Amino acid sequence: MLRQVRLFLTLVAIVLFGLAGIASATLTDRQSEYYKGWISTADRAESVIEAGRASDAALENLRAEINAYREDFNRARGANTERIHTLESQLKALGPKPGDGESEPDDIAQLRAHLEEQLNSLRVPQIISEEAFSRANGLISEIDQVIRARQTKELLKRGPSPLNPAYWGPALEDFESAISGFINETVTNLNSDVTHEQFRDRGPAILALVIASLILLSFGKRWSEKASDYLRQLGGYGGGVWTFVGSLLRIILPWLGVVGLVKAVELTGFAGLRGELLLDQIPYWAATIFYFDWLGRQLYLMGAAQSFQRLSQRRIAELRVYLDLLALMLVFNEFANVFAQIEYVSDTTRAVIGFPIITATALLLLRVRQIRSAEPDLPVTDTATPGRTAGFSQMIEILRRAVFILGISSPILAALGYVNAAEAVVFPAVKTLGLLAALVIFQRFIGTLYGWITGQGDAARDSLFSVMVGFVLAILSIPFLAIIWGARQSDLSEAWSRLLLGFDVGGVTISPSNFLTFAAIFAIGYMLTRLLQSGLRNSLLPKTQIDPGGQNAIVSGTGYIGIFLAALLAIIVAGFDLSSLAIVAGALSVGIGFGLQTIVSNFVSGIILLVERPISKGDWIDVNGMMGYVRDISVRSTRIETFDRSDVIVPNSDLISGMVTNYTRGNTVGRVIVPVGVAYGTDTRKVEGILSEIANAHPMVLANPAPSVVFQGFGADSLDFEIRAILRDVNWVLSVKSDMNHEINSRFVEEGIEIPFAQRDVWLRNPETLRAGPPAPQPEPETKVAKPSKPVSSAPVEMTEADLSDGDGDEL
Repeated sequence: MLRQVRLFLTLVAIVLFGLAGIASATLTDRQSEYYKGWISTADRAESVIEAGRASDAALENLRAEINAYREDFNRARGANTERIHTLESQLKALGPKPGDGESEPDDIAQLRAHLEEQLNSLRVPQIISEEAFSRANGLISEIDQVIRARQTKELLKRGPSPLNPAYWGPALEDFESAISGFINETVTNLNSDVTHEQFRDRGPAILALVIASLILLSFGKRWSEKASDYLRQLGGYGGGVWTFVGSLLRIILPWLGVVGLVKAVELTGFAGLRGELLLDQIPYWAATIFYFDWLGRQLYLMGAAQSFQRLSQRRIAELRVYLDLLALMLVFNEFANVFAQIEYVSDTTRAVIGFPIITATALLLLRVRQIRSAEPDLPVTDTATPGRTAGFSQMIEILRRAVFILGISSPILAALGYVNAAEAVVFPAVKTLGLLAALVIFQRFIGTLYGWITGQGDAARDSLFSVMVGFVLAILSIPFLAIIWGARQSDLSEAWSRLLLGFDVGGVTISPSNFLTFAAIFAIGYMLTRLLQSGLRNSLLPKTQIDPGGQNAIVSGTGYIGIFLAALLAIIVAGFDLSSLAIVAGALSVGIGFGLQTIVSNFVSGIILLVERPISKGDWIDVNGMMGYVRDISVRSTRIETFDRSDVIVPNSDLISGMVTNYTRGNTVGRVIVPVGVAYGTDTRKVEGILSEIANAHPMVLANPAPSVVFQGFGADSLDFEIRAILRDVNWVLSVKSDMNHEINSRFVEEGIEIPFAQRDVWLRNPETLRAGPPAPQPEPETKVAKPSKPVSSAPVEMTEADLSDGDGDEL
């Protein structure tokens, strides 16, 4: 019923377009046939999904067929987009249609009708493709859901327990029957005339393959070592690089020998159906064994180079043995799977055969987990990068716990009858460990290669480049990890397709292609802006009459404008439509205004500083009691270098709203004031003449306006004078003041003019106590004692150190 309704709606849509006079112009016969084929495939897919009886292989084939249609419809959705935009712009230029009772000129009406007809003819394929694309997406999602449901059901399926002795006998009989069938099939094929004829016809090729394979198996490792030694001599410091290349040759050459032997056996033709299935798997099994052996060897070499923190050479050698045994367990598991496919054995036999392999693999994983903690007292060898060491140790600890959980749970699951779940847990764990070990080895190799090329040596392994390589390798390993843990290739391709389609953010579609286009255009614009700034700063502006502050403002303004234009151009080229984000941006602006008002204030102040230029780069300013030279004016803050060579970061808003003293704004002319005092009784006119001569004689003092000497007044200790002079460059004010003070001291000594010390009068309340010392007991004098209010108690007394050390100080 649903299929009939959809077909009816499709026919109605086509009829409506035909009534408009556009269907015949847009859908060619070939396109119509293609669309009919799609309708037939989609209806068939809906029937299959509804029935739910198709096999997984049939569903995968159907999914691939629908996916091909979906890709075509996806391309058709974006066809003629530019032409449609052009037609819409033309119609917009004509203005809206006249209302009821109004008419427009015939030529404009004919042009409008012609443009609308063209626009509709281009929109029809897009509308149909959009509908078909959506339907294909839905069908693919339904098929994936059915397959995943079946996988989950199979994974959680509980079968017979392999610990039941009643199942052991039948399992042994099935195994013996399979071996007997394989042997009988092979012997029968060997005795057949067809096999003998193939031996005669292909004998030379078979013999050549066998000889070449045996040579590769026998001498492959030796040749790889010799090649590594030879390359090491050519490469100098790249010995680690060539050792890695030699290690790859060490496994590639023997593996090619195995492949050659398998091909030679296939050419003989004596292998039957069972033999063909086994021969197809042998190269994969050999690659697994060679790969894990290569991992163990590389880990051993890394341990010799002290790359592992807590593993001794003996423990690493033990680890190599466990890795080889884990590879054998993987091969045994694959063999059991092939055995089940060949003989179609029962679930009971499959569980009995798989349980020992699962248990042995779990025990090996637990033993691998115990290796690192077997020698806890070994010192940590990599102390150069404690942060990296801590992160690496945490990751290893997480892996050890995961291995422990998987090693314990998988035999228990198998014993309870969940053999499929146990296999889906323990064997992917082994493959994951192999993949992670390979990532560590390849990261180390790329770091060594980078150190060899750049000349940094072993230090390159701890560089940012090595960290980035590790991050990239981790990202690239995600699809492999997904496949290891049961993801289908179609799942990965579907995820990649959806990623390419992008995701919607506020009505803006962001896809990897758009993002990469934006990043590339912005990066190019940014680099061009920096090149333009460099040219202005170093070549063009120094040849103009613009002051350094103005040059810095021009360079900074060019940078802001260039970056803004680069971002705008990148958005336009990438195809981002930001009109739909206007409301969101308006709402966010309110929050930004309140939450980031300080930053916005500093930003606006920075723009004002660059445009108005109350201060410029190189100015000597005083702000909030902090004095120094302006070294840099950025958007948010200004950097001031104080006279003690320390940098002070001042927010731009403080420079705009606060009190700022600029000593060098516009020019470097400034005044210096040099105070000096002379003793009372000195000829003031003579002092004024001497000071005037000193001021006029200094080369930094301007003659116009002429320096002046001011008699400030009568101080507490001296007659106070000041030299006030205008300097050519106020930045030399301290040096000028120092020079004048030196000259003043020299001339005053020559003229006998005294610069007095500070004078202070000390008044004592009871000076008689300090003069006479402690009073002795005497008779009362007849004379009348003076009253405390007489002047004798307030007369100034000269004191010495002896006076201060005698008597009772409490009376002072």
